[in-house]
Amino acid sequence: MVTQSKRDGLAGALREWRTRRRVSQLELALRAGTTQRHVSFIESGRSVPGRAMVVRLAESLDVPLRDRNILLLAAGYAPAYPETRFDDPRLGSVRTALERILEGHLPYPAVIVDRHGDLVAANDGFGALTHGVAPELLAPPVNVPRVLLHPRGMAPLIANFDEWAWHVIDRLREETVRNPSDRLSGLVTELQELVPERPRAPGPGYVGFAVPLRLRSSGGELRLLTTLTHFGTAVDVTIAELRLEAFLPADEATAAILTQLVRGRRRR
Repeated sequence: MVTQSKRDGLAGALREWRTRRRVSQLELALRAGTTQRHVSFIESGRSVPGRAMVVRLAESLDVPLRDRNILLLAAGYAPAYPETRFDDPRLGSVRTALERILEGHLPYPAVIVDRHGDLVAANDGFGALTHGVAPELLAPPVNVPRVLLHPRGMAPLIANFDEWAWHVIDRLREETVRNPSDRLSGLVTELQELVPERPRAPGPGYVGFAVPLRLRSSGGELRLLTTLTHFGTAVDVTIAELRLEAFLPADEATAAILTQLVRGRRRR
Protein backbone atom coordinates (compact mmCIF):
# COMPACT_ATOMS: atom_id res chain seq x y z
CA MET A 1 0.00 0.00 0.00
CA VAL A 2 1.28 3.43 -0.96
CA THR A 3 0.99 5.94 1.87
CA GLN A 4 0.20 9.63 1.45
CA SER A 5 3.76 10.50 2.46
CA LYS A 6 5.07 8.36 -0.42
CA ARG A 7 2.63 10.05 -2.79
CA ASP A 8 3.84 13.45 -1.64
CA GLY A 9 7.46 12.37 -1.99
CA LEU A 10 6.96 11.22 -5.56
CA ALA A 11 4.90 14.32 -6.38
CA GLY A 12 7.57 16.70 -5.12
CA ALA A 13 10.42 14.81 -6.80
CA LEU A 14 8.63 14.67 -10.15
CA ARG A 15 7.81 18.40 -10.01
CA GLU A 16 11.42 19.17 -9.15
CA TRP A 17 12.79 17.18 -12.09
CA ARG A 18 10.25 18.64 -14.50
CA THR A 19 11.09 22.18 -13.35
CA ARG A 20 14.82 21.49 -13.59
CA ARG A 21 14.39 20.27 -17.18
CA ARG A 22 12.10 23.22 -17.97
CA VAL A 23 9.37 20.97 -19.30
CA SER A 24 5.66 21.76 -18.99
CA GLN A 25 3.14 19.22 -17.74
CA LEU A 26 1.68 19.01 -21.23
CA GLU A 27 5.06 18.40 -22.86
CA LEU A 28 5.93 15.75 -20.30
CA ALA A 29 2.59 14.05 -20.86
CA LEU A 30 3.15 13.96 -24.61
CA ARG A 31 6.65 12.55 -24.19
CA ALA A 32 5.49 9.86 -21.76
CA GLY A 33 2.37 8.90 -23.69
CA THR A 34 -0.15 9.98 -21.07
CA THR A 35 -2.40 12.98 -20.37
CA GLN A 36 -1.67 16.32 -18.76
CA ARG A 37 -4.45 15.54 -16.28
CA HIS A 38 -2.66 12.37 -15.18
CA VAL A 39 0.64 14.23 -14.74
CA SER A 40 -1.16 16.92 -12.77
CA PHE A 41 -2.76 14.31 -10.49
CA ILE A 42 0.63 12.67 -9.88
CA GLU A 43 2.28 15.99 -9.04
CA SER A 44 -0.52 16.93 -6.66
CA GLY A 45 -0.32 13.61 -4.85
CA ARG A 46 -3.82 12.60 -5.90
CA SER A 47 -2.61 9.67 -7.99
CA VAL A 48 0.26 7.17 -7.87
CA PRO A 49 1.34 5.94 -11.31
CA GLY A 50 2.14 2.36 -12.13
CA ARG A 51 5.75 1.21 -12.17
CA ALA A 52 6.00 1.41 -15.97
CA MET A 53 4.65 4.97 -15.94
CA VAL A 54 7.22 6.07 -13.35
CA VAL A 55 9.96 4.71 -15.61
CA ARG A 56 8.45 6.43 -18.68
CA LEU A 57 8.18 9.76 -16.88
CA ALA A 58 11.78 9.47 -15.67
CA GLU A 59 13.02 8.56 -19.14
CA SER A 60 11.08 11.46 -20.63
CA LEU A 61 12.85 13.85 -18.25
CA ASP A 62 16.26 12.28 -18.83
CA VAL A 63 16.57 11.51 -15.12
CA PRO A 64 19.84 9.69 -14.28
CA LEU A 65 19.43 5.99 -13.46
CA ARG A 66 20.39 6.52 -9.82
CA ASP A 67 17.59 9.05 -9.42
CA ARG A 68 15.12 6.91 -11.38
CA ASN A 69 15.56 4.29 -8.66
CA ILE A 70 14.80 6.97 -6.07
CA LEU A 71 11.59 7.91 -7.91
CA LEU A 72 10.56 4.26 -8.03
CA LEU A 73 11.16 3.87 -4.30
CA ALA A 74 9.15 7.03 -3.63
CA ALA A 75 6.26 5.47 -5.57
CA GLY A 76 6.52 2.25 -3.55
CA TYR A 77 8.31 0.11 -6.13
CA ALA A 78 11.64 -1.72 -6.09
CA PRO A 79 14.54 -0.11 -7.97
CA ALA A 80 14.76 -1.10 -11.63
CA TYR A 81 18.42 -0.39 -12.29
CA PRO A 82 21.25 -2.35 -10.63
CA GLU A 83 24.37 -0.66 -9.27
CA THR A 84 27.27 -3.05 -9.74
CA ARG A 85 30.72 -2.42 -8.29
CA PHE A 86 33.17 -1.61 -11.08
CA ASP A 87 35.49 -4.42 -9.96
CA ASP A 88 32.66 -6.97 -9.98
CA PRO A 89 33.38 -9.96 -12.29
CA ARG A 90 30.09 -9.31 -14.06
CA LEU A 91 31.55 -6.08 -15.48
CA GLY A 92 34.65 -7.83 -16.78
CA SER A 93 33.75 -7.28 -20.42
CA VAL A 94 33.12 -3.57 -19.78
CA ARG A 95 36.46 -3.16 -18.02
CA THR A 96 38.24 -4.94 -20.87
CA ALA A 97 36.58 -2.69 -23.45
CA LEU A 98 37.51 0.46 -21.52
CA GLU A 99 41.10 -0.72 -21.04
CA ARG A 100 41.37 -1.21 -24.80
CA ILE A 101 40.03 2.27 -25.43
CA LEU A 102 42.54 3.79 -23.01
CA GLU A 103 45.41 1.82 -24.53
CA GLY A 104 44.29 2.57 -28.07
CA HIS A 105 44.29 6.32 -27.34
CA LEU A 106 48.01 6.32 -26.52
CA PRO A 107 50.25 8.25 -26.68
CA TYR A 108 47.53 10.77 -25.93
CA PRO A 109 46.17 11.04 -22.35
CA ALA A 110 42.78 9.61 -21.41
CA VAL A 111 40.95 8.93 -18.13
CA ILE A 112 37.73 7.32 -17.00
CA VAL A 113 35.98 9.07 -14.13
CA ASP A 114 32.77 8.60 -12.16
CA ARG A 115 30.03 11.16 -11.63
CA HIS A 116 32.11 13.03 -9.03
CA GLY A 117 35.20 13.20 -11.23
CA ASP A 118 36.98 10.48 -9.25
CA LEU A 119 39.49 8.50 -11.29
CA VAL A 120 38.43 4.99 -12.25
CA ALA A 121 41.20 4.24 -14.77
CA ALA A 122 43.84 6.10 -16.77
CA ASN A 123 46.44 5.40 -19.43
CA ASP A 124 50.17 6.15 -19.41
CA GLY A 125 49.56 9.37 -21.30
CA PHE A 126 47.73 10.82 -18.31
CA GLY A 127 50.41 9.40 -16.01
CA ALA A 128 53.00 11.39 -17.97
CA LEU A 129 51.01 14.61 -17.49
CA THR A 130 50.69 14.12 -13.73
CA HIS A 131 54.39 13.51 -13.15
CA GLY A 132 55.37 15.81 -10.27
CA VAL A 133 51.87 16.15 -8.78
CA ALA A 134 51.86 16.01 -4.96
CA PRO A 135 51.51 12.38 -3.76
CA GLU A 136 48.50 13.18 -1.56
CA LEU A 137 46.53 14.30 -4.63
CA LEU A 138 47.28 10.99 -6.35
CA ALA A 139 46.21 8.86 -3.37
CA PRO A 140 42.83 7.13 -3.95
CA PRO A 141 40.26 8.38 -4.47
CA VAL A 142 41.97 10.61 -7.04
CA ASN A 143 39.72 13.47 -8.09
CA VAL A 144 40.72 14.57 -11.59
CA PRO A 145 39.33 18.16 -11.47
CA ARG A 146 41.15 18.67 -8.16
CA VAL A 147 44.40 17.30 -9.63
CA LEU A 148 44.06 19.68 -12.57
CA LEU A 149 43.34 22.85 -10.59
CA HIS A 150 45.09 22.38 -7.24
CA PRO A 151 48.25 24.48 -6.65
CA ARG A 152 50.10 21.27 -5.70
CA GLY A 153 48.63 19.54 -8.71
CA MET A 154 48.88 20.53 -12.37
CA ALA A 155 47.82 24.17 -11.91
CA PRO A 156 51.39 25.61 -11.95
CA LEU A 157 51.98 23.90 -15.31
CA ILE A 158 48.89 25.32 -17.04
CA ALA A 159 49.95 28.36 -19.08
CA ASN A 160 46.36 29.59 -19.57
CA PHE A 161 45.21 28.62 -16.07
CA ASP A 162 43.03 31.70 -15.42
CA GLU A 163 40.92 30.94 -18.47
CA TRP A 164 40.98 27.16 -18.67
CA ALA A 165 40.20 26.59 -14.98
CA TRP A 166 36.84 28.29 -15.40
CA HIS A 167 35.94 25.96 -18.25
CA VAL A 168 36.44 23.04 -15.85
CA ILE A 169 34.43 24.71 -13.09
CA ASP A 170 31.63 25.79 -15.44
CA ARG A 171 31.28 22.23 -16.74
CA LEU A 172 31.04 20.89 -13.18
CA ARG A 173 28.53 23.57 -12.22
CA GLU A 174 26.37 22.74 -15.23
CA GLU A 175 26.40 19.11 -14.15
CA THR A 176 25.25 20.02 -10.62
CA VAL A 177 22.34 21.98 -12.09
CA ARG A 178 21.37 19.15 -14.40
CA ASN A 179 22.01 16.31 -11.95
CA PRO A 180 22.23 17.64 -8.37
CA SER A 181 24.88 16.20 -6.05
CA ASP A 182 25.95 17.68 -2.72
CA ARG A 183 29.44 16.30 -3.16
CA LEU A 184 29.81 17.77 -6.65
CA SER A 185 28.49 21.12 -5.43
CA GLY A 186 31.07 21.02 -2.65
CA LEU A 187 33.80 20.32 -5.19
CA VAL A 188 32.73 23.32 -7.28
CA THR A 189 32.94 25.55 -4.19
CA GLU A 190 36.36 24.14 -3.29
CA LEU A 191 37.78 24.68 -6.77
CA GLN A 192 36.40 28.21 -7.07
CA GLU A 193 38.50 29.15 -4.05
CA LEU A 194 41.64 27.86 -5.79
CA VAL A 195 41.42 29.84 -9.01
CA PRO A 196 41.77 33.56 -9.85
CA GLU A 197 38.80 35.69 -10.82
CA ARG A 198 37.19 34.86 -14.13
CA PRO A 199 38.92 36.69 -17.03
CA ARG A 200 36.81 39.50 -18.44
CA ALA A 201 37.71 38.67 -22.03
CA PRO A 202 38.79 35.49 -23.78
CA GLY A 203 42.54 35.08 -23.97
CA PRO A 204 44.55 34.25 -27.07
CA GLY A 205 45.10 30.71 -28.24
CA TYR A 206 41.73 29.50 -29.49
CA VAL A 207 41.95 26.61 -31.96
CA GLY A 208 39.15 27.82 -34.20
CA PHE A 209 36.38 26.28 -32.10
CA ALA A 210 37.73 25.52 -28.61
CA VAL A 211 40.06 26.68 -25.87
CA PRO A 212 43.04 24.35 -25.64
CA LEU A 213 44.70 23.30 -22.41
CA ARG A 214 48.18 24.81 -22.69
CA LEU A 215 50.38 22.70 -20.48
CA ARG A 216 54.09 23.13 -19.83
CA SER A 217 56.10 19.92 -19.99
CA SER A 218 59.73 18.82 -20.02
CA GLY A 219 59.50 18.52 -23.81
CA GLY A 220 57.87 21.89 -24.42
CA GLU A 221 54.37 23.38 -24.27
CA LEU A 222 51.48 21.02 -24.99
CA ARG A 223 48.26 22.25 -26.58
CA LEU A 224 45.47 19.81 -25.84
CA LEU A 225 41.77 19.63 -26.65
CA THR A 226 39.37 17.54 -24.57
CA THR A 227 36.41 15.34 -25.47
CA LEU A 228 33.86 13.63 -23.20
CA THR A 229 32.15 10.30 -23.93
CA HIS A 230 29.64 8.25 -21.95
CA PHE A 231 27.60 5.06 -22.31
CA GLY A 232 24.37 6.20 -23.93
CA THR A 233 22.43 2.94 -23.47
CA ALA A 234 23.63 1.79 -20.04
CA VAL A 235 21.11 0.16 -17.71
CA ASP A 236 23.50 -0.20 -14.77
CA VAL A 237 23.95 2.84 -12.51
CA THR A 238 27.72 2.43 -12.25
CA ILE A 239 28.25 2.20 -16.01
CA ALA A 240 25.82 5.03 -16.76
CA GLU A 241 27.81 7.36 -14.50
CA LEU A 242 31.20 6.68 -16.10
CA ARG A 243 32.77 9.33 -18.32
CA LEU A 244 35.71 8.93 -20.68
CA GLU A 245 37.71 12.15 -20.96
CA ALA A 246 40.24 12.03 -23.78
CA PHE A 247 42.89 14.65 -24.53
CA LEU A 248 43.79 15.26 -28.18
CA PRO A 249 46.80 17.15 -29.57
CA ALA A 250 45.90 20.50 -31.09
CA ASP A 251 49.04 20.52 -33.24
CA GLU A 252 51.78 18.23 -34.55
CA ALA A 253 54.33 19.51 -32.05
CA THR A 254 52.10 18.38 -29.16
CA ALA A 255 51.62 14.96 -30.75
CA ALA A 256 55.38 14.51 -31.05
CA ILE A 257 56.07 15.61 -27.46
CA LEU A 258 53.42 13.26 -26.07
CA THR A 259 54.90 10.38 -28.00
CA GLN A 260 58.30 11.04 -26.43
CA LEU A 261 56.90 11.53 -22.92
CA VAL A 262 55.03 8.20 -22.99
CA ARG A 263 58.01 6.36 -24.43
CA GLY A 264 60.18 7.76 -21.65
CA ARG A 265 57.64 6.76 -19.02
CA ARG A 266 57.46 3.19 -20.32
CA ARG A 267 61.25 2.81 -20.30
CA ARG A 268 61.42 3.42 -16.55
